[in-house]
Amino acid sequence: MKQLTAAAIQFNIALGYIDANLDKATAALRRVADQGAQLAVLPEMWSSGYDYRNLAELALETPRVLERMQELGRELGLVTVGSLPEPEGDKIYNTAYVIDKGEIVGSYRKLHLFSTMSEDRYLSAGDQVLVAETSIGRLGTVICYDLRFPELFRKLALAGAEVICIPAEWPKPRMEHWKTLLRARAIENQLFVVAANCCGVQGRLDFFGLSQIISPLGNVLQMAAEEDTELVAPLDFNEMVKYREQINILADRRDDIYGTP
Repeated sequence: MKQLTAAAIQFNIALGYIDANLDKATAALRRVADQGAQLAVLPEMWSSGYDYRNLAELALETPRVLERMQELGRELGLVTVGSLPEPEGDKIYNTAYVIDKGEIVGSYRKLHLFSTMSEDRYLSAGDQVLVAETSIGRLGTVICYDLRFPELFRKLALAGAEVICIPAEWPKPRMEHWKTLLRARAIENQLFVVAANCCGVQGRLDFFGLSQIISPLGNVLQMAAEEDTELVAPLDFNEMVKYREQINILADRRDDIYGTP
């Protein structure tokens, strides 16, 4: 069975300063690659943060950011996942890109917009799920608030996801929700979760970090504190297979009662 070394990258996003954030991400990606990481997950909207006033202008820089990420992926041999503002016509999406050693192999537009933070006023919602076939395995991708919707995770599990990547900007005071839901999504779907949150203060919001890498049994393999950091952990896919053989949750589902997500 294969093994995979995964990383979650956590940093304080400089609101509206793309080059500063790109420099932080670049340095962090180099550090985790030096530690043997093959997969690296970055936070939500990591290039700009939620700078709503300037979001339309900042989104126009995303092709440049993606080009740089593709260059890094080729150079470092990394698969990267992270969300960026994506412009399309008069709309902007919060889009997570899966870049496999330089090639964009999938993109996912955030399905659930967090109205409490006015996301629905400035961003458009996606309408498709994503399980990306990559050189290191099948990666499902969700973004931040999506974590509260278990139906989405089950749909990804049924579609064959082995690892779910979660870029996030999850703020205080909902720290316990974050910790509990991450473990629940891993346990109930019997797969790995790699979640990268941001940290620090942006405007009126205080982000607690606590990025995590979690096993299919719900074991927290690595968890960050509240400062800029990178987590690296090995993922043993044999553990996932054995657990699914012992307790075959996906096969024991009652589609005839509650349907398929």
